[in-house]
Amino acid sequence: MSQGADLVFGRDALALGARACGTEGARVRIAFQSGQRAAVAECSAAWESAQIEEHAWESLLSIDLEDLEGLARTTTVGAQLLAAHSAWAAPVPEPEIMGVVNVTPDSFSDGGLFLEPEQAIEHGLQLAAEGAAWLDVGGESTRPGAPEVSVDEELRRVLGVVEALANAQPAQVSIDTRKAEVARAALDRGARMVNDVGAGLDDPEMLALLAERGADYCLMHRQGSIGEMQEDPRYGDPVAEVTEFLRQRVAACLAAGIKLERLYLDPGIGFGKTLDHNLELLRRLGELRSLGLPLLLGVSRKSFIGDLRAAPQRPAGHNRPPSSRLGGTAAAISFCVSGGARVLRVHDVAVMAEAASVARALKLPPAPRPKRPA
Repeated sequence: MSQGADLVFGRDALALGARACGTEGARVRIAFQSGQRAAVAECSAAWESAQIEEHAWESLLSIDLEDLEGLARTTTVGAQLLAAHSAWAAPVPEPEIMGVVNVTPDSFSDGGLFLEPEQAIEHGLQLAAEGAAWLDVGGESTRPGAPEVSVDEELRRVLGVVEALANAQPAQVSIDTRKAEVARAALDRGARMVNDVGAGLDDPEMLALLAERGADYCLMHRQGSIGEMQEDPRYGDPVAEVTEFLRQRVAACLAAGIKLERLYLDPGIGFGKTLDHNLELLRRLGELRSLGLPLLLGVSRKSFIGDLRAAPQRPAGHNRPPSSRLGGTAAAISFCVSGGARVLRVHDVAVMAEAASVARALKLPPAPRPKRPA
């Protein structure tokens, strides 16, 4: 069995178990395609001797359950894989709502509305009262073409807001930043998550910080820089390429010492994607879930919603202000819930919490009907 390859189950499914085969740092390539029972038999002995740890097999897409159930009857590892697959395939818990608290003058939807700390704090408290489990505080706009903000200016905007909301404890606080220095200061003041649109690539110190502090960490996919990401985004298969990018960033996080259970994944709707790219990602959320980590989705008021209803005489995305995209956001939120999203990042908490609750209720299996008396 070779070291250094990726572990594969099913059709193109990838997993990241660093000690999956009992050797430190070993990763093994195993042919386990649907219907290839000879491959299952050939690999059974090797799997039986493997030391399977919790989270060692977190990607279990397209496994032939008949093959897996047969393996489970003959090997301990097969039983562990079946249990892991059952956990992955189980319905996700009710999604949590993350309210957006932008302390910026230029965010695409609400820039300037909550620029003063007192306004931002009041807004965050209101979002929590409406049902937000998380409050995502950001001091730098990441809309296409937004200018860079210095570390000092970003700290000035967010730290008082983070500290006040963390002390009030109406909800858990997340810091929306690409900068390790800002993340560190926010964590010192009570933030519990770092929401990073750079996935640790914009600041080389970010992953070491998260490993040190043990906070939750959301990795987002983005094609290109903030300034250029929407100029001409191109993909062969957007879902496959975004999934592979996130898989590689998860591997980097694990190598840096970040615990797997601290990670969330965001495909980056609107970050280096066209309308068709965004729609394809939302349609195929199940493939992103194959990485086995909770999805954090940000679709609220995004330009793809405006693009779908752009008037013929106007450029796509410019026919309506972002605040008018409530209906489209609610529809997208419902689809995210059906696709298994764990956290929904939104501007309009009360309305979207209601939309998410209805979507989840419709997705749950119906309750058994009471029997009529004989």
